[in-house]
Amino acid sequence: MKLSIITLAPIFLAASSEAFAGISKGVTSKTAGWNIMEISPVQRVEGETRHAFGFNDNTRDVVQVSMDSPSSRPITSEVNLWLGPDYTPYQLKCHSEDGKTFPIQTLVGTKKYAVNVEVKNTGPFTHPLNTACSYAISPLSDAPKEIQLEEGIYIEGGAIKKQPFPPEVDQLQVLLKTNGKQLKAKIELLNGPNNVKTEYEVYASNGEATSLFIVFETPGAGNSIRVKNQASLEYPLDMYYRASKTSA
Repeated sequence: MKLSIITLAPIFLAASSEAFAGISKGVTSKTAGWNIMEISPVQRVEGETRHAFGFNDNTRDVVQVSMDSPSSRPITSEVNLWLGPDYTPYQLKCHSEDGKTFPIQTLVGTKKYAVNVEVKNTGPFTHPLNTACSYAISPLSDAPKEIQLEEGIYIEGGAIKKQPFPPEVDQLQVLLKTNGKQLKAKIELLNGPNNVKTEYEVYASNGEATSLFIVFETPGAGNSIRVKNQASLEYPLDMYYRASKTSA
């Protein structure tokens, strides 16, 4: 029996080391903007692989996630919030036609729990991405609350809302939330009638504690956003939006 224990111990240690490989310790952002180099140490995620960031500060509840592709290739990815060993209350599927011109930029609520935020590159191995993930700092961390000072748009379950905006807007903040019920929706950035540049598809078990807050880069003219509430009729959502920067 002693020989069995000695034999199995190295195998267990090796398995444990492998299980914890690829997890970065969460840090606090150095910027309230979206400069990926200042958010956290940049992590390259190859196609069909993933990377997780661990966050353990119970005084903070907003994590900032950014992804880009310096080579202007598409980004197809998922952001998953892990709460405990087997509970994922929040999942965000992301796609960008051009990860340099239209980077992925979002805030994720943690409910002030210890969590892991996984960035999963679901694209092919020829489409790697760069990602940074950290606790957001003010005023960015306060943006989901402040944007609710704008007039909200009520969207019933199953309904679609399209909202154009003027060409001088080159960055747009958008918040989708519920009154505590589940959130299941898709939001797209369109250029022209039906040319999708960026899209997000979200599921949250609680659309108030883990709402969807994203920042679109919107160069050029003819841009609009289209929101579809994919939940059933009894799960409405509220949409808020505002320009966070305009061209000079």
